[in-house]
Amino acid sequence: MSLAIFDLDNTLLSIDSDHAWGEFLVEQGAVDPVAYREANERFLADYNAGTLDMMAFLALALKPLADNSPEQLAAWHQQFMISKIEPHILPKAEELLARHRTKGDTLLIITATNRFITGPIAERLGVDDLIAVDPEMVDGRYTGRVAGVPSFREGKVARLEAWLEDQDCTLDDAWFYSDSHNDLPLLEVVDNPVAVDPDDTLRQVAEARHWRIMSLRD
Repeated sequence: MSLAIFDLDNTLLSIDSDHAWGEFLVEQGAVDPVAYREANERFLADYNAGTLDMMAFLALALKPLADNSPEQLAAWHQQFMISKIEPHILPKAEELLARHRTKGDTLLIITATNRFITGPIAERLGVDDLIAVDPEMVDGRYTGRVAGVPSFREGKVARLEAWLEDQDCTLDDAWFYSDSHNDLPLLEVVDNPVAVDPDDTLRQVAEARHWRIMSLRD
């Protein structure tokens, strides 16, 4: 039995759930449609280019959580799951999760998208363990700030190491599946790195290092 770690966006899902949530907020009239969409697109381009200022992005992404009640956010998220997430859950991703589950592996999703967005998605996928960006909460409401280390790039490694201290498993023979070159720091520390529908940069690295490359797309 091993630890099987999965990126979420564009790996188990065919979309970026962080970006999709921003689009959903625009559609709901919850944010300024022009300014928010422009910023959302710019930050996505920066992420893809490997130049993302994570704290600047989180200032944008977490503000709507602070600006709205937990009840409103929960209602929106239910709609979001139905309209934006469910159609983009990849059947082959669910098959991959099932294969590791059958082997008795410990399943873990680790994502740079915040826990408000990704917690219900992990639950839908049947994965109990999730490391995500943690939005700060005070007195039952989001503050718009980040709690702890964001699970992004090297932060994914740091958060995973902290998580492992409380678990009955190690990185021995661990797997990590990801599409993004931003995940190279974590891909480099597992025994079984797998590039899933990789971006061009990750594909080049995977080919050079003879890592497995696979597709979960139909």
